[in-house]
Amino acid sequence: MTGKILQAQLLELIRRTSSRLPDDVVRVIEKSWRKEQKDSNAKYALKVILDNIAMARENSLPLCQDTGTIICYADLPVWLDEPGFRKAYEQAVLQATKVGYLRQNSVDSLTGKNSGTNLGPGSPVFHLQQTKSRTLTVRTILKGGGCENVGAQYSLPDARLGAGRDLAGVRKCILDAIMQAQGKGCGPGILGVCIGSDRSSGYVASKEEFLRALDDANEHPALAKLEKQIVADANRLGIGPMGFGGATTLLGCKITHRNRLPASYFVSISYMCWAYRRDGFQLSEAGKIIRWLY
Repeated sequence: MTGKILQAQLLELIRRTSSRLPDDVVRVIEKSWRKEQKDSNAKYALKVILDNIAMARENSLPLCQDTGTIICYADLPVWLDEPGFRKAYEQAVLQATKVGYLRQNSVDSLTGKNSGTNLGPGSPVFHLQQTKSRTLTVRTILKGGGCENVGAQYSLPDARLGAGRDLAGVRKCILDAIMQAQGKGCGPGILGVCIGSDRSSGYVASKEEFLRALDDANEHPALAKLEKQIVADANRLGIGPMGFGGATTLLGCKITHRNRLPASYFVSISYMCWAYRRDGFQLSEAGKIIRWLY
């Protein structure tokens, strides 16, 4: 497979990620819209969101003007090295920006200057690993700045919350983060949570939870139960879509855990907006898309 073929397939991945929500996400939003009271602000807000989803998909337009941080996860096969993949992905990002699938969204933190290309130090964000597989697996997440702003991290025990080093304490942290957001971050939202690890790795792991489908089940029974409990608890808070009130504050909650040091117990919470943009594919050595992952 040539670099041009790989770049073209990656460009299509970015287009799909930016302009269409996965079916599992759309189904949950539609279900939430049906639950909201007739003529309520919440029902109206969700209808606007659904109309937005349909128009973006039909016209290959970005779902949101904030096309977000570009996060790439890739399992590289034996026939593809990391520098070659990075170059192809960056060129696909550059082309996606030129044609309007991505907004010019990467700003130098010291000068405030926009690169105009979405390329620069740390942009895109890459998580790459080499595998023995013969196929290339790539997943992309576009994560907006508004929802990134309302992520949170807690160190347990937390006297303010009365939260100890157990799942009951974790639950208090997650619900506090939802209350602090109060509809900001373009809710209804989806949470990715990591229990344990260190401060930086915990946030990385919490974002990886966004690669899961909304309708999957956690393989750890205690975490599966907590995920459902958090969504039910959050949707009784009355915050609602965009903070307008209503029964839909969260669309989902995904939780993982990592080992930690005895002295530390972190709860890292990443917040995703309703524009839950993720997609991925498996690609053959010949450059053919074997299947889409979402």
